[in-house]
Amino acid sequence: MTAPEKEAVEAFRRDVVEPSMTQLVIIDFWAEWCGPCKALTPLLEKVAAAYADKGVVLAKIDTDKNQFIASQFQIRSIPTVYAMFQGQLVADLTPARTESQLKQMIDQLLRQLPVDPGAAGAAGPDIEPLVAMGEDVLAAGDAERALSIFEQVADLAPDHPQVLTGRIRALMALGEHDAAQSAIDALPDDVAKLPAIDQARAALALARDAQPVDDLAGLKAQVDANPDDHDARFRLAGGQMAAGDRDGAAASLLAIVAADRAWNDDAARQQLLKLFEAVGLEDPWVSQQRRKLSAILFG
Repeated sequence: MTAPEKEAVEAFRRDVVEPSMTQLVIIDFWAEWCGPCKALTPLLEKVAAAYADKGVVLAKIDTDKNQFIASQFQIRSIPTVYAMFQGQLVADLTPARTESQLKQMIDQLLRQLPVDPGAAGAAGPDIEPLVAMGEDVLAAGDAERALSIFEQVADLAPDHPQVLTGRIRALMALGEHDAAQSAIDALPDDVAKLPAIDQARAALALARDAQPVDDLAGLKAQVDANPDDHDARFRLAGGQMAAGDRDGAAASLLAIVAADRAWNDDAARQQLLKLFEAVGLEDPWVSQQRRKLSAILFG
């Protein structure tokens, strides 16, 4: 085997085979380009979360990134879904395409196999892979599915900070600002003080301030024609933020600061600082933009 193949085998042993010694591992072979996989994945995630306290876990294998593993299992088409227990494949779950079908097959396996429901729960359920999954889905732009994942994980770990903040960010991405604010207001005191929550608050404040613009190109043309129209440029920045164009928004706000630092009671710089806090003060993008702001203010 090549070095990458050995690494893939070791990862599979660690993430799939070892957990299967005591738990029932559902293995989802999928790929990014596979439409049916994208339809099936949310169902597998939902059922795995519902059965987590019974000793069921989900392992996802991207066949494009793990071609050697896929070849060892002779995967001919995807999605392919297997169940593994004690290092052995015990069922082909691929035919199950509905929640009831999948639950029926898993229930039958749990009646037949000595799965230890306490193996994962002795120290609490291992939710980190599910949290990472939610973050990946949210980063990919599927806020609705991310919200579903975070809400399911919250059933397992209702006070987990990253689950709580992930749910809030998903709500904001969906434009459900009031629901996001309610979620923040309901946080336990110890969680409410976390930096991640401060970032969520800043992002929510920024989202409320950012007003969508129907004709961004037209407004930009207006600003280009009259660079001293700071009010129009500020509205352009809000529209750019609402559209997710943080580079454009930062450039517009920096242009106002460069032209007139005191304009509208320092509104441009204040809005820029809100944008920095919403993105995260440790983010490399923020560091880059702060250097630009410092160059304008102190250069």
